[in-house]
Amino acid sequence: MSWTLIVWLASALLCLGLLTQSKWDPWLSERVARSESQPWWWTLIGYPTAVVRVRLTWGRVCRVLDLDVPRRAPRALLDRDTMITGTVLKGLPPRLGFPRITSRGLRVTVRLHPGQTPAAFIACADAFAHAWRVYQVRVTSPRRGVVELIAIARDPLTGDRSWPMPPAPRLLTATLGRTDEDAVWTVDLRKIPHWLITGATQSGKSTLLASWLTELGSQPVILVGIDLKGGMELGLYERRLSALATNRADAIRLLTSVLSEVMDRMGVCRLAGVRSIWDLHDDIRPDPVVIVVDEVAELLLVASLNGRKDATECATLLLRIAQLGAALGVHLIISAQRFGSDLGPGATAIRAQVGGRVCHRVNDEQTAVMSLGDLAPDAVAVAQTITEDEKGVAVSAVDGHWRRVRSRYVTPSALRTHAELTDYPLRDAFLTPPREGGVSHE
Repeated sequence: MSWTLIVWLASALLCLGLLTQSKWDPWLSERVARSESQPWWWTLIGYPTAVVRVRLTWGRVCRVLDLDVPRRAPRALLDRDTMITGTVLKGLPPRLGFPRITSRGLRVTVRLHPGQTPAAFIACADAFAHAWRVYQVRVTSPRRGVVELIAIARDPLTGDRSWPMPPAPRLLTATLGRTDEDAVWTVDLRKIPHWLITGATQSGKSTLLASWLTELGSQPVILVGIDLKGGMELGLYERRLSALATNRADAIRLLTSVLSEVMDRMGVCRLAGVRSIWDLHDDIRPDPVVIVVDEVAELLLVASLNGRKDATECATLLLRIAQLGAALGVHLIISAQRFGSDLGPGATAIRAQVGGRVCHRVNDEQTAVMSLGDLAPDAVAVAQTITEDEKGVAVSAVDGHWRRVRSRYVTPSALRTHAELTDYPLRDAFLTPPREGGVSHE
């Protein structure tokens, strides 16, 4: 194939790509939008167009973003004592490799100039995305002196949410949805024992809880719930739960029982000479416990002087369980529409013990800051850009790293199926029956 034909094909693909960006023809735009969702579109049209655009704009983008370095200035010697030097206006951009195709975008390697660091390219990721007309560009550094630019053509979190999920690889692991890198979003409570989920009404917070409980409900795990909204959310799982508290008095009694169990497990581990229940033999290892708290603000808010003591006691019990339960198989999943310092000092102390955070669309900045600010400060602004149309989309932060995620949608029939599970015997449930007038589990 001659170079003339290659240039002609590249020009044709570039023109077609430019047409897809125009809005002058609604008929064409509508059909192009339909085609872009098809798997063949990116391979045949999207990728070649993006390659041409990357190669043509690389030098100009680097010059605008100050990523190029000056060439050696010309020098002229007029006489023995006089030297004239000039300044080169056009710099030398970093060496760009050939873009390689991926399932949803492309990947290109860049060799840095001496003295350059990946931080400069990370700060310019949004500019690359705009210049190449892709959804997102991420920057990684696989080795010294090299960065990789990973372009994602379309947001993988849009569209249908009923993705097929692979089975959980081990106990206490749940596959909840997908990430913005088109990977499976998996959460392992044995690695990150406690989680905080925040989000406004209709943001997808309840859907995430439903997906999580659906996964854990099929495992040999003791589930207990606290739902002070009358059990409207967790009531779907009442027959699977070992206990469900729907008022603050029952919540205190439930958390006290859990804390008593934590102390008993500490004694078992001490006698066995181990630091975790996972080091115990299978025959004597107690089953893990997961406490799901829906709308923790109802548990911690003080509405009257008499309620101050109960709210403080609830916060203290949750804090002690969070501090002691990680190695003893007792885990917390806390959900809240709003989470801030106005809930009392107990809220801030509990947050410090929760290593996993998921922040959906929120109505106030303080909730986003409290959810993500201490783990990934740059994710706060990302969480605040989530719109009302992006239901289920959230920012998940763990160990200083964040990513956009979206939980899968669980149908009501699936919820009812898992809520009726009786295969797992509750012989090891440690909670006392609810007091008279409380929740019944018959």
